[in-house]
Amino acid sequence: MDAVRVALLREVLAGTEWLGATRRFAGALRGSVVSYGGGLLLVGTADYEPWHLAAHLVDEAAWSGTPELAPTLVRHSARHSDPAHLAVGLGRVSAARRGETLLVVAPSAPGAALLERVHDARRAGATVLSLNTGDRELDALAHEALAAPAEPVVDLDTVQHLVSAAAGEDAAPEPRGRRRFRERLSRLTDRLTSPPPTHW
Repeated sequence: MDAVRVALLREVLAGTEWLGATRRFAGALRGSVVSYGGGLLLVGTADYEPWHLAAHLVDEAAWSGTPELAPTLVRHSARHSDPAHLAVGLGRVSAARRGETLLVVAPSAPGAALLERVHDARRAGATVLSLNTGDRELDALAHEALAAPAEPVVDLDTVQHLVSAAAGEDAAPEPRGRRRFRERLSRLTDRLTSPPPTHW
């Protein structure tokens, strides 16, 4: 989803809880990976691999100058014959350790095998984050979780777009001189658009 579509989506959702919720979750994701210098693992369920989110996070990592946001996609059906970036299997989740972040995306029940591996990762000190549709077991394992309800406007796909966009935006450092100019311009705009003072 490009920046224009994300902006339109945010406009539609203005005034709802979703913009704040996705920004908070993105902040937790960014804070976790940046503070440890990377190590983001992204995994879905046996029926759903989060390719789209992986691609968006890679783009946001490049755009924002925050390489730590680029994930390693962990696949349920990975084979040794796959290219290296597609050959990371579920064993990698169990092997996650302190300093690594595990992001689980689950549009349906994650299944006992994945939950067990996520539990192993958490017990070993990995930070666990979850985007799901309200799975209690997964939420209990996650340090930070965001559940998308069954509303047509805010489905899990929409939440993923908002989180990935916010993760990159909030990480982008603004050049100091540019910020000063914007601050001056903002103050000038406020002065010009405010009502004139009333004298009695």
